[in-house]
Amino acid sequence: MAVLCRGISPPPPAEPSVPMAESGCYTQVKVVKFSYIWTINNFSYSREEMGEVLKSSTFSAGANDKLKWCLRINPKGLDEESKEYLSLYLLLVSCNKNEVRAKFKFSILNARREETKAMESQRAYRFVQGKDWGFKKFIRRDFLLDEANGLLPDDKLTLYCEVSVVADSVNISGQTCAIQFKVPECHLPDDIGELFEDQKFSDVILRVNGREFFAHKAILAARSPVFAAMFEHDMEEKSRIELKLLIWMLM
Repeated sequence: MAVLCRGISPPPPAEPSVPMAESGCYTQVKVVKFSYIWTINNFSYSREEMGEVLKSSTFSAGANDKLKWCLRINPKGLDEESKEYLSLYLLLVSCNKNEVRAKFKFSILNARREETKAMESQRAYRFVQGKDWGFKKFIRRDFLLDEANGLLPDDKLTLYCEVSVVADSVNISGQTCAIQFKVPECHLPDDIGELFEDQKFSDVILRVNGREFFAHKAILAARSPVFAAMFEHDMEEKSRIELKLLIWMLM
């Protein structure tokens, strides 16, 4: 079988080298995560009016943590705009720093102790002592009080809060990036050359001017659309193929 080739596609350009540096560091931002559950019994009997507050006990990430938090709700909303809602906030009660940054997530646990109606902050907010952040319109009161929704089993409101506090940042340095990120030497051209020299696993023979070259269909097809079309449509039934090539090199 004679094949007319106009030349095999040139190799792709070499990959750019990975940037290297003599030294460097990385910064580890420590985040402390903890959670808290607050259960309010006989919630439907709460007598607080609009703007009035219920607070939970204080809590922290651990016994030795100087940051003390609590949850607070306005059962009948914070103001006129939110009077049809329950308002929910995270309050920093005491702090040994000028400020703290934290993210938070609130949800209600239903009768199966599953999280429902979850809302979370979109970023880490800045807290100072006595400051709170949360949602003025956390959940509509009529939806919450509707027994069909299952959010007040036995008239108990169970709030679940997850807090992520941004602690100190630590810079770690002293290692050279040239060693840490050294890229291994590329041996792909040598490996391809060995495939050409070794007849093992070859699956096609190219005959050119009386000489035989043992090759691999996958590589030829990847490098030349002519070979790809030939192998796909004409020769699928043969496990070993012999081709007589007439190669014209166009200058």
